[in-house]
Amino acid sequence: MSIRSTDHTTITIERHFKAPLPKVFDAWAIPEQKRQWFGCHDNWKQLEFQLDFRTGGSESNRTASTDGVVHAYQARYIDVVQNERFIYAFDMTLDDVRISVSLATVSFAPGPGGTKMTFVEQVVFLDGYSDNGSRLMGTEIGFDNLKLYVEGDDSRPN
Repeated sequence: MSIRSTDHTTITIERHFKAPLPKVFDAWAIPEQKRQWFGCHDNWKQLEFQLDFRTGGSESNRTASTDGVVHAYQARYIDVVQNERFIYAFDMTLDDVRISVSLATVSFAPGPGGTKMTFVEQVVFLDGYSDNGSRLMGTEIGFDNLKLYVEGDDSRPN
């Protein structure tokens, strides 16, 4: 018999980007752009990526780590307000085992010299999965990549 459990936590990350708000928002919304920054491990193999960024739309991302474990992310966009915010629910699995379910809100505001982004994730880790801070670390790495992407030199492709 499996031990069933839920462990709730909230992750809040605020970032400032030296880029205009529409550029930062589009980096989330346009599939070709999001693909360029949305990973936290360059050496993992991309298996699937799909993004339909609109209210009622969905996203899926499957990658294989260097040891062959398939990491899958499935999301559904609940609310999208152009250049202001979006809210989405998602789950994550390792191979075929669901490890977490989350509700995330990403909001944007123009700020001095760029854009302020606030990310809040309400996450439930499931059935004894011990995160040990890896979700926060992976999200931070992703946002570091986002910063490099949106603040990159416009004269060269990102």
